[in-house]
Amino acid sequence: MNDDIFQGYKGTALEILKKYNVRVWGQAVISTTRGTFNGTVLPRSENDDDKHIVLKIPTGYNIGIDTDTITDMKEVGYKKANYKIPEKEFPTTPGLPKVKLLGTGGTIASRLDYRTGAVIPAFSPGELYGAVPELADICNLSTEKLFAVFSENMGPEQYKKLAIAIGKEIENGIDGIIIGHGTDTLHYTAAALTFMVQNSPVPIVLVGSQRSSDRPSSDAALNLMHAATAAGHGDIAETMVCMYGPTSDEYGFLHRGTRVRKMHSSYRSTFRTIGDTPLATVTRAGVKPIKTEYNHRRKDRNVNILPYYEEKVAMLYYYTNMQPDMIDSLVDNGYKGIIIIGTGLGHVNKPIYPAIERAIAKGVAIYMTVQTLWGYVHMFVYDTGRDLMAKGIIPAENMIPETAFIKLSWALGQTSDLEKVKEIMLTPINDEITKREPYNGYLIYQGGVPEIEAFIKKHHK
Repeated sequence: MNDDIFQGYKGTALEILKKYNVRVWGQAVISTTRGTFNGTVLPRSENDDDKHIVLKIPTGYNIGIDTDTITDMKEVGYKKANYKIPEKEFPTTPGLPKVKLLGTGGTIASRLDYRTGAVIPAFSPGELYGAVPELADICNLSTEKLFAVFSENMGPEQYKKLAIAIGKEIENGIDGIIIGHGTDTLHYTAAALTFMVQNSPVPIVLVGSQRSSDRPSSDAALNLMHAATAAGHGDIAETMVCMYGPTSDEYGFLHRGTRVRKMHSSYRSTFRTIGDTPLATVTRAGVKPIKTEYNHRRKDRNVNILPYYEEKVAMLYYYTNMQPDMIDSLVDNGYKGIIIIGTGLGHVNKPIYPAIERAIAKGVAIYMTVQTLWGYVHMFVYDTGRDLMAKGIIPAENMIPETAFIKLSWALGQTSDLEKVKEIMLTPINDEITKREPYNGYLIYQGGVPEIEAFIKKHHK
C-alpha cells in the first residue's frame, strides 16, 4: 500500500495500518485489549506521536487508540471525507429583515485541519448557509468576508475597517448586522465597535463559537441562529455579544459590548456580563429583554462612525514585587497610555512610584482598573491609592480592564490633550462606567456548599 494513503502516520502506528491493510478515511473495526471500536480512521497531525491511531467514532468525537492495545483491525468501508461545505445561494423571502454577516474568521467559520491538528479559518461566510440552512427562516442574509484571521490577530486595522463597513451597511438600509468573530478577543472588538460606532439605529451582534463546526457539541449553528434573530428582529440597537446563556441549548445571552468578558477557556457559556446583568436572552422565537434601559431600534439611517485608535497603549497587570523598569520600558518605547490592573481597590507597590512619576512627567496617560473585575476603583480609601492619585493616576471607576484599554486607545487616537482624554475616558458612552452595580450583578457560586448544591440541582448551570 502506498504511504500517501497513511496521511501523517509514522513509526509503530504506520506499521500497524500496513499490517492490517487499513487506510486513512477507511471505516474500520479495531479490536483491542480494552474492547472493540468502530469508526473512521483519521489523518494524524504531523507533530503527533507514532503510538496512537485516531478514530472518529459514530457519535462524532475523536478518540486515540494506543497501538500497544490493538489485537486486530479490519477495514469494512472507505469514503474520504470532504470537510469543506459548499457555498449555496441564500434564498430571499419577502417580509423577512435584511441582515448582513461580516466575516472575520474564528471558530464559528472554521474547520479542523487533521494534518496539523489545528482549527483553521476555512469557511467563507457564504458557506454558512450551507452549514446552517435554518438561517433562511430567520432573515434575508447577505455576507461579506472582511478578514480570515484568528481573533488574536484582530487589532486596530480590523476595528476601523469593521466600523467603516458597518456605517456603509447602515447607510444602505440594512436591518441588522452580524459579525462572525473568534471568541478569544471578541470582547475587545465589542468594546472597540461600541466606541467607534455610536447611535446605531440597528443591532450590531458579534458572535462566535467555542467549538468548531465539525464537532457534535459545536455551538456555532445555534449561536448564529440566535445572532440572526437578534440582528433581524430584536429591538436592542447596540453593539452586543451573542453566545450561550447556560451550558444547555435553551437560550443565548445578549451582552452589552462594554461589560462583557470571556470567563472560561472551553465552556460554551464562557461569556459573562461583568458588574451588571445581560441585556437580554435570545432564542429562535425572539429576544426577551432583561434590562429595561437600552438603545431602541430606529428607522432612520443616522449613525456616528468614529474610527480612531492609538496603538501605543498598554495594559500592565500588577504583580507583587513589580520593578520600575516595567513602566520605564513602556515610556522609553514611546507608549502614550497605560492601563494598570491593580490589586484590591486599585493599588501597586511603592518601588514603582518613581517610574510612575517619570511616565506622567513625560505626558503618559495612566488609568487604574482592578484585578477583581467586579467592583470599582476606590483609590481614596487607603494611603497607597491617595498617593497614586496625587502622582497623576486616574481611577477608571468600574471599567473592565480590557474595555478601559480599548477606550484609552480610542481616546488617544483623537487627541493628545490629556484633559480632553480624561473627559472622554470618564464620560460613559454605553455603560462602560455605571453609577452602581446591581445586587445581582455579582453572582459567583462555589460547589460543595450544601445550599449551593441544592440550588444547582434545581437550576441550570
